[in-house]
Amino acid sequence: MKKTKSKKKALSFPDKAPQDLNGMSKPQSPRYVAAQVSQEASWLSFNRRVLEQTRRPDFPLLERLRFLGIWASNLDEFFSARISRAFAEERGSSSYQSLMAEARDQTEEASRLYLEFLKELEGHGIHILEPSQLTKAEKQYFGAYLAEEVAPLTDLIRPEAIPELASQALYFASGEGLLQHLIRLPESVPRLLEVPGREGGFVRLGALVRMRSDLFLPANQKLPLYEFRLIRLAQLARSRADWDELPEALEARLDGQVSHLELEEDFPPLWAETLRVALELEPWEVFRIAPPLDLSFVSTIVARGPASEKFKPITIEKPKGFARDPFAYLNRRDLLLYHPFEDYGAVEAFAQMAAQDPKVEAVRATLYRIGEENGIAQSLIQAARAGKDVAVLLEGRARFDELANLEWSLRFAGAGVRVLPLPSKKVHAKALYVRRAGQAYVHLGTGNYNPINGRLYTDLSLFTAHPELTADVWAFFSALEQRQAPALSTLRTGSSIRDLLIESIQAEAHKKGEIILKFNHLTDPPILQALEEALNRGAKVHLIVRSTLTALWEGLEVKSLVGRFLEHARVAAFKNKGKWRVWAGSADAMPRNLDRRYELFFPILDARAKRKVLEILQAQILDDRNSYILTPGAQERRWGGKRDGQRLGKP
Repeated sequence: MKKTKSKKKALSFPDKAPQDLNGMSKPQSPRYVAAQVSQEASWLSFNRRVLEQTRRPDFPLLERLRFLGIWASNLDEFFSARISRAFAEERGSSSYQSLMAEARDQTEEASRLYLEFLKELEGHGIHILEPSQLTKAEKQYFGAYLAEEVAPLTDLIRPEAIPELASQALYFASGEGLLQHLIRLPESVPRLLEVPGREGGFVRLGALVRMRSDLFLPANQKLPLYEFRLIRLAQLARSRADWDELPEALEARLDGQVSHLELEEDFPPLWAETLRVALELEPWEVFRIAPPLDLSFVSTIVARGPASEKFKPITIEKPKGFARDPFAYLNRRDLLLYHPFEDYGAVEAFAQMAAQDPKVEAVRATLYRIGEENGIAQSLIQAARAGKDVAVLLEGRARFDELANLEWSLRFAGAGVRVLPLPSKKVHAKALYVRRAGQAYVHLGTGNYNPINGRLYTDLSLFTAHPELTADVWAFFSALEQRQAPALSTLRTGSSIRDLLIESIQAEAHKKGEIILKFNHLTDPPILQALEEALNRGAKVHLIVRSTLTALWEGLEVKSLVGRFLEHARVAAFKNKGKWRVWAGSADAMPRNLDRRYELFFPILDARAKRKVLEILQAQILDDRNSYILTPGAQERRWGGKRDGQRLGKP
């Protein structure tokens, strides 16, 4: 009887407020005043949390190394995109210099961690060799490799062209006395090369180029080489460019201003000043660090390293009967999946069945970051070739994915898929609509229709035939096809998502109220203000914010989860008169998402699905394995506990 009672109590969580979920005790008369944090500073704090995963005692070696590569790629994104506002508005201020100091500190720590990893890797038979450690025969081989495969693709540049140098390419500087030559290594050649005949042996391309500088300098000169790289702001010249204008807009993006310069620590001071002045940078925007620069190349080691030093594959649950006949399944009930623990392949199967079923008349999809190979996109092509009415809202302006999406637009057009015109706002919604024999079915998600991300990110998928939801999804597609703003009845899009969140927060702004918000980014001022008012009226507030949060309150423990999987689901839950209302969707709570994008936020109407989402939220609130507690003054790690919020159904 005790076991039955305990199980019943756990399932009743949706109708009962979690007690002390954060282990915090509120003061009798709380007074919460927000400490403001810039979006850029908050994001750098998140990237420090990423960097700290390299020290996780419960992670295998190569998984810890993977996070070093993720951190490096993140920092490049910071300087190419996320710093844009501060660069334009605050450059030179003390707050901006503080951002640079934090980024520099992380970079120096990453260099130290890289050296530590080299020692650990050696203990597992993986060796990153210096050219001096190569045999004579190996040096001869790599000399031939450089001459045949690398030198013909390498650019030799005069110093006068410094202002035109490319973003994120790896360069070397050389000369006798004055800076005379710049060498740009080809991006098509791997940064890390396997040593033939040495299992686990690698050598860096940059180190080999240093060894044979005579192959790259005029008149076969043998001069020292010094490594450097720079990052430019990457923004489309015309953010509202339609498909016929997009290629030209992409070409113009390379003209962004330089925001960051990295030099190896021994870089000659006079040459360093020459680069800094020519690139119009301030001293604090130039980092001197130990080579190698750009540690993202460690992903090669992770990919080729032994499986024993990686995570064991998780057991993926498949919904019984859904893939075989999703339409019959949805005629009976909704289905909510939690990826990657539950099969992302169900989303692909839904699209595949829509393409194959002769009763399907029409298919609509929003596509944002779908990658180079995509099963859902192929199913849409198959459906169009079968004579079905197929149209896609393919977002050509998805940052850094524009070229891939431009290619997909041509593939779609060639197959008879209508690519809808780009509206004035980006379409970031995640929706797949199918009409079959007059009956509508939809998939709504929190993540991109990307086969890789769908198996690496934690996201929610809702499949439903609920008439109110399917009608709104059709209205969403129809309005944007007609270049009109969508007017929806049940779903929320645009600024109405903000209205929903604020109204729901205000409704729970009392001592019995309870609010749970889970976002990647929570930076919208009106929403944050509503939260502060609710806190000061006694509401219980739980915030799970992965990356950026621009307000922190003393006495409120905000949680950030960073673990094996990237937390990506966006969820809002409100306990209204003793009953939970739960919403999920594609939107983060940021001004750009709510004002300059078309997102979709959808209610979880099915009782079983709602209970499942709330149990996931409860597990993450209780997590003490992957957590950071964010306060105005610090971020405190909570590792090593027994509650893993990144495991389905197991707190």
